[in-house]
Amino acid sequence: MRFNHLDLNLLVALDVLLEEQNITRAAERLHMTQSATSGVLGRLRTYFEDELLVQVGRKMQPTPYAQELAKPIREVLLTIQSSITAKPVFDPTTSKRHFRLVTSDYLISVLFAQVIQKIHQEAPHITFEMLGPGDNSGELLIRGEVDLMIVPERYIIEGHPHKLLFEEEHVCVVWDGNTQVGDSLTLEQYMDMGHVSVGFGRSRHLSIEEWFMNQYGFNRRIEVITNDFNTLPQLVVGTQRIATMHQRLARLYAEHLPLRILNPPVKIPVMREFMLWHRSVDGDAMHRWLRERISEFIQHLERDHIAARDTSHPESRLAN
Repeated sequence: MRFNHLDLNLLVALDVLLEEQNITRAAERLHMTQSATSGVLGRLRTYFEDELLVQVGRKMQPTPYAQELAKPIREVLLTIQSSITAKPVFDPTTSKRHFRLVTSDYLISVLFAQVIQKIHQEAPHITFEMLGPGDNSGELLIRGEVDLMIVPERYIIEGHPHKLLFEEEHVCVVWDGNTQVGDSLTLEQYMDMGHVSVGFGRSRHLSIEEWFMNQYGFNRRIEVITNDFNTLPQLVVGTQRIATMHQRLARLYAEHLPLRILNPPVKIPVMREFMLWHRSVDGDAMHRWLRERISEFIQHLERDHIAARDTSHPESRLAN
């Protein structure tokens, strides 16, 4: 298909070239030879009357004009994908759609493992790929390379639809044999203890350190940094350290590990988890079906969580 003498298939190649900035990797993604990919780049340069990608040392860098083209080209391709190639009618029992989701291991453990089980009962051929949060997660959604992000409120991307799924509180977790604290925790004890924390991405951004610094003007003494939430409770067992983590995950691990769950000595704001998707798929029938099912199943699990929390026995390991 051509538009103003431009083969629109070349836009797909240009989108990949601008993302990879490497002929070899772009060729692999386009299922083309390197020479054919170089030829495509030559045709694009002729049409746009710009080098688009120039060699700088061992790398290729986009020209200023190419940087201006990148976003509108991606938007055009996403619009075509969602409004022209997407089927308006679908059958979840036969659909073989593949969905890519950005979400943390914490959410998979406490909610999404069960959500995917439920979805499998209605749509057994749908497949999923779970990606952990990272420095480029937002960019992946903006480029339409992931279908959904399930993230805290601060990661909402302006201009794209989102929906609140649930709220979560934080608690503190220590080994049952910890001798530094009992069934309650003072701020002085909390600050004197070594902490286990989670860091994500290359910058190793720690989960709640910035909030502590902004609110109280102090940094916790971090002795262990791990790269996922599920290892937090495991790394305090057998030590005098403490971890501050999501209540649902803490309760889950307290059923299997020798842990005590304590209320934090300071009020930590409730965390609000949102589902976020690219605006181009807002009207996609299958995408909308998945969003509705995720929301329904999480609401059901949320009611169960609230009921279990409110009816817990006084001798529960959650200290007051």
